[in-house]
Amino acid sequence: GFAAGEYVKQLSQQSDGDRDLQEHRQRIQALSEETAQSLKRNVYQNYRQFIETAREISYLESEMYQLSHILTEQKGIMEAVTQALLLQADRDDPALGARRAAADPFLPLSAKEAAASEEGRQRTLTTLLEKVEGCRDLLPESPGKYLVYNGDLVEYDADHMAQIQRVHAFLMNDCLLVATALPNRRGAYRYDALYPLDGLAVVNVKDNPPMKDMFKLLMFPESRIFQAENAKIKKEWLEVLEETKRNRALSEKRRLEQEALPRPAPTPPESTNPFEEEDEEEEEPSAEEEVVDLSLEWIQELPEDLDVCIAQRDFEGAVDLLDKLNEYLGDKPVGQPVKELRAKVDERVRQLTDVLVFELSPDRSLRGGPRATRRAVSQLIRLGQSTKACELFLKNRAAAVQTAIRQLRIEGATLLYIHKLCHVFFTSLLETAREFETDFAGNNGCYSAFVVWARSSMRMFVDAFSKQVFDSKESLSTAAECVKVAKEHCKQLSEIGLDLTFIIHALLVKDIKGALQSYKDIIIEATKHRNSEEMWRRMNLMTPEALGKLREEMRSCGVGNFDQYTGDDCWVNLSYTVVAFTKQTMAFLEEALKLYFPELHMVLLESLVEIILVAVQHVDYSLRCEQDPEKKAFIRQNASFLYETVLPVVEKRFEEGVGKPAKQLQDLRNASRLMRVNPESTTSVV
Repeated sequence: GFAAGEYVKQLSQQSDGDRDLQEHRQRIQALSEETAQSLKRNVYQNYRQFIETAREISYLESEMYQLSHILTEQKGIMEAVTQALLLQADRDDPALGARRAAADPFLPLSAKEAAASEEGRQRTLTTLLEKVEGCRDLLPESPGKYLVYNGDLVEYDADHMAQIQRVHAFLMNDCLLVATALPNRRGAYRYDALYPLDGLAVVNVKDNPPMKDMFKLLMFPESRIFQAENAKIKKEWLEVLEETKRNRALSEKRRLEQEALPRPAPTPPESTNPFEEEDEEEEEPSAEEEVVDLSLEWIQELPEDLDVCIAQRDFEGAVDLLDKLNEYLGDKPVGQPVKELRAKVDERVRQLTDVLVFELSPDRSLRGGPRATRRAVSQLIRLGQSTKACELFLKNRAAAVQTAIRQLRIEGATLLYIHKLCHVFFTSLLETAREFETDFAGNNGCYSAFVVWARSSMRMFVDAFSKQVFDSKESLSTAAECVKVAKEHCKQLSEIGLDLTFIIHALLVKDIKGALQSYKDIIIEATKHRNSEEMWRRMNLMTPEALGKLREEMRSCGVGNFDQYTGDDCWVNLSYTVVAFTKQTMAFLEEALKLYFPELHMVLLESLVEIILVAVQHVDYSLRCEQDPEKKAFIRQNASFLYETVLPVVEKRFEEGVGKPAKQLQDLRNASRLMRVNPESTTSVV
């Protein structure tokens, strides 16, 4: 009868203001959170109690089966003893046996009559199965197979509850045969499916009109729903299916126990051949074959325990049970009972493997980092699936790395994005490598797979890197800083003995070459544009601050003797074109050296030579064409600055950055040295 609106209205009337309502709201929220936590604790506790109760019920059910088996054995023994005593009395006194037979018509059947009854049931099975096409080869004739129950059913779709077809089911003592009715032949059927009772489960379907009188058959990994004619027939089907399954399980258990009993070795007939003694002595050990005891309780319950462990996601417990079984059967002979047990266990191993594979699939949640996969990986390795575990682990981590890269926000500043990208990628790679080393410590053959995976992951990283840095036409200085950041992060992998620097060089070399050549073309175009407007005049910086700033810039470029080219006040005895060329060339060299690795040596060297040749050729052309003596002297001074100051600085800085001298730069400086010029001539040699 609670009305939320009335309750809030009453609160609003009683409260003094907004603060009281806020406090009351906080109290209600606190009560709500406390109630939610209490419900979670109760649900978890009830869930644990439910699991424990289910386990106890399973144990109790197995004990009831054992008790029922013992009572059945006792009953059989008592009947056998009674029948043996009566037969013995009949042999001693035939007249007494005749009188007992006349007085009590319900005495146990004789062996001959029992055989006749068994033969009759088999004849009935054969007659019914002759009406089913295509099942003769699937049902081999065995002396113990007989028909238990049969009848017409209607099959429905499990998802949409739509009628599919009419079928006829034959329940035998060890299997269930389902056949479909032939439309044009009355009483004839076609084979549809055959299900062993060992892997069959029967579930009652609750009546939901008009869907009623239904039951479900569960056969891993499928299920089918059937409808009986009425509630009575449905009840008969459920009872006879459960009873037949129970009898089948008891007979199978009894057979295993009988096979596990030690059998005395047959005594060979005495031979008069004296030469056979040695052969008999050699054959004695093989005659007494060791019998495997499979009647232990934990072995009998092993398949069910494995099902429980898989359902409860207790992977470690399931693998421990398998290891215990393998250790027990390690040195035992492989007989028919062992093969049957192995077949049941192998089916559970396949189910466990499928569950572990699903745990490592990329479709699962990728949160938790590499350690979240350790549990499934370790159990797969224990199951002997180290190759599959390695493949799935690396696929999982590749998907996680790719997802992390995609989730990065593309910032406006390229360098900031690259910092984040390198941190996410190389941290993930380092964590994956450490986890791989922990999980696969004893599997040296898997390390090559990790190296291949690391190379493919590096290619994915370089694609994202290049798209942001090189495809967006960033400046060379920004590209150099980004590559420097990537190299520094890549060196972190050397902590675990993994060096991928050569891979990142090989993947970036094409983009870096393109960036160097593009920036080289920009410098050449800018230099040519300035050369076209060259007036060969001294620079006037107007203020001492501007002159000091230029001195500092030249000093940072490596030109230490720039003061000798400065004049009075704020004048500089150099052309603006030569000064701008010097600053731009040295800046290009500094940024290019940040990007340098051996594969770029010739590209960088050729770019420098092309840039320098533009300035040298301009000076040569100006000297040959200029007629004014003062301007020619000024051009000579600029040429001297280029040849004697700038080119040696370029050579020295290149050698420092690369580690070896550049012969092409030396040849260029020597060939371009200013020769003696005739003042009266209009030509010069450069």
